[in-house]
Amino acid sequence: MKIYRLLLIVFTVGILACSVVPVNAQCAMCTTSVESNAKNGNKTTKGLNNGIMYLLAAPYLAVAVVGYIWYKKYRRKNVDLNMRDEKLHLN
Repeated sequence: MKIYRLLLIVFTVGILACSVVPVNAQCAMCTTSVESNAKNGNKTTKGLNNGIMYLLAAPYLAVAVVGYIWYKKYRRKNVDLNMRDEKLHLN
């Protein structure tokens, strides 16, 4: 079972890594401002895009770390349920 889970994770990461598309993460106001500055010779466009992508990724990473810690802390192993052998009558 663990080998299948590992293969699924590797396959998913591989698919996500192969489907990377370059993006420009700018609002309309930032785009016009940066384009007008780029025409004048400034090269701040790339730095602005990288900063916006960094700020975009930070909340997702924080949620992933909290989720991983929660999963590891509250996961139960070898729990005995002590179920009775008699049938349940719900009526």
